[in-house]
Amino acid sequence: MFKLGRKWAERLEFGAFTLPVLISIIAVFYYPFMMTIRYSLTKWNGISKNPKFVGLDNFKQIFSGDANFMNASWFTIKYAILYIVLVNVLAILLALVLDMKMKSTTWLRAAFFIPYILSLVIVGFIWKFIFMQGFESLGASTGWGIFKLSWLGEPNLAFISVLLVSIWQSVGFYLVIYIAGLQSVPDDMKEAATVDGAGPVRRFFSITLPLLAPSITISVFMALTNSIKVFDVILSLTGGGPGGTTYSVAYDIYRDTFQNNLYGYGTAKALILFVAVLIITVIQLTIFKRREVEA
Repeated sequence: MFKLGRKWAERLEFGAFTLPVLISIIAVFYYPFMMTIRYSLTKWNGISKNPKFVGLDNFKQIFSGDANFMNASWFTIKYAILYIVLVNVLAILLALVLDMKMKSTTWLRAAFFIPYILSLVIVGFIWKFIFMQGFESLGASTGWGIFKLSWLGEPNLAFISVLLVSIWQSVGFYLVIYIAGLQSVPDDMKEAATVDGAGPVRRFFSITLPLLAPSITISVFMALTNSIKVFDVILSLTGGGPGGTTYSVAYDIYRDTFQNNLYGYGTAKALILFVAVLIITVIQLTIFKRREVEA
């Protein structure tokens, strides 16, 4: 009887601690997700009490005749690929430099990490001022043609501007991850490779890089999810311009939902984005985890 009562007490205690968490998860995530699926099958302006059920018409329209969504998808794909590659390569190179024993290492690490503390919305407005007025002043004082270019007024330059600002703001975050990974690489392995005659480049590709695999997995995962969902820097820096050439999928969803009042249609796009992010991240994690084991 004592053992039976103790088991029930443990179960009640377990339920008392986990039930509020489960209720919160259901209320915050699962219930809104089910409502998203429901509204994606309707034609709704966000105001009327009775959304009109249209079935899969929203999805058919998205994949058959929505040029804005296709252009936004292509922009997001280009942005994601370049962002993932550039931010990780740059973060690894900076981590290798800042992992050396220098007097200014601590200050340099802080300097690279500080921009990540700022919101991308704030960073976007700061860089918008720099591109529009700061570069104009620099061009007048230096005479350099690069400062006289319309960085936010030409489609290709606007794309580069969004990419560079995003990398500048977030590289410090990935830098910290790679520094932590470098510090976990055993020194005796590096010393043994040096004794065997391996140079710095050979040591990096044969020892350091394979042992950085867990850090690379985490960093690529974070860069992938952040780049696919890019929105805030576009909102504050270019506003989707010039001529809608810097619309990302997330920004296109925002425009349709909150500016055009197509809540059902925008919700369908959001659901597509969710599924795409889920599939891509699962594939990426599976591939990189296998390579971790092989390394």
